[in-house]
Amino acid sequence: MSRREGRGADAWQPVCKLAELEPERGVTALVHGQAIAIFKMADGVVYALGNHDPFAKASAMSKGIVGIRDEVPFVGSPTHRHGFDLRTGICLEDRHVSVPAYEVKVVNGTVYVGRRLTPAGPEPNLSRT
Repeated sequence: MSRREGRGADAWQPVCKLAELEPERGVTALVHGQAIAIFKMADGVVYALGNHDPFAKASAMSKGIVGIRDEVPFVGSPTHRHGFDLRTGICLEDRHVSVPAYEVKVVNGTVYVGRRLTPAGPEPNLSRT
């Protein structure tokens, strides 16, 4: 494997088995040196956001409540309850605030996290079970 293939921000990093994730509960993983909050929805779709809550200034997004608001999957920050779109990382109450969103894919039952997305980037959720 070349250095470009296996390393860097564009590389897909295996995180865990899909079966290990509980629906609508978050977990934290270290991906490319960053704390990432991983969420599996009830329908099996997996999302990944930065774990740092910009309002509470704490690494706690993985402990937030997951739900759907107006057909938007979101996580509510555990301290101040601001909702963040799981697809984009954009705050639902203040669109000027966001957390990083990451590409996610599931291959042979393993969850992989890839590159960081920009709010104007491609559809952030690539996982299908």
